Amino acid sequence: MHQNSAASPASEARPVAAFFDLDKTIIATSSAFAFGREFMNNGLITKQEALEMYLAKTSYMFGGMSSSEMDSTRDQLSQLVAGWSVDEVRRITDETLHSVVTPAIYTEARELIAFHKAAGHEIVIISASAIQLVEPIAKELGIEHVVATEMEVKDGRFTGNITRYLKGEAKADAIVELSKRYNLDLENSYAYSDSATDIPMLAQVGNPVAVNPDRAMKKHALEHGWEVNTFKNPEPLFHAPSAKEVSIGAGVLAGIAAITVGGVWVAQRLRKDTA
Repeated sequence: MHQNSAASPASEARPVAAFFDLDKTIIATSSAFAFGREFMNNGLITKQEALEMYLAKTSYMFGGMSSSEMDSTRDQLSQLVAGWSVDEVRRITDETLHSVVTPAIYTEARELIAFHKAAGHEIVIISASAIQLVEPIAKELGIEHVVATEMEVKDGRFTGNITRYLKGEAKADAIVELSKRYNLDLENSYAYSDSATDIPMLAQVGNPVAVNPDRAMKKHALEHGWEVNTFKNPEPLFHAPSAKEVSIGAGVLAGIAAITVGGVWVAQRLRKDTA
């Protein structure tokens, strides 16, 4: 972002920003869980851990996560990555991004980002996922600015400690901080998210938009006159794992199938309930 010069005339327009959540807003997956197979193939996690990440991703895509569930997931993932090489994680994400995440980018999100670029708006991804996972996606989209969860690194490895957790009010605080630093015009700025945990973030701008909202977000948006959008492409929202991806026995695979079928039924019921 470019700071306005102190010598600029008072009439000069202040920059407008578009703040985007990442998961289920820009991408039809969870960035925190998307690379499970790739981490397994590179020896960072076990097959069982890869399976657990897949199931967590499936649950998240169908039902979202409450604030407490997000905190629990944060704690589990931060401990999981303790000791991992930062360079190794970057290598894996860079090498597999186009097969793992790029196909999951919503077409509607790409078009919306292009609209804001054409309008000269500053575009910011603001995410609860680790910055090492968010930055490659931002680069793919041509987005320069990222604010995300930061993890402590010592001697080139993650310690398992989180130094900045971007969730809920922390996202709102980050927007206010950016606004003060770059003299942003928040009244004419935009913010997009799916989750009710991001209501404080959307409340900071004059143009809040709920995208693929969970039940609580949709209720709040409708009550407050916020725009509600549904992004549908790509479909499906996730892909079932191949035998190579989990390869841990027919019994477990059957369990995954049962959970997936059940999840589809639950998702269909939820759609009817919220229609």
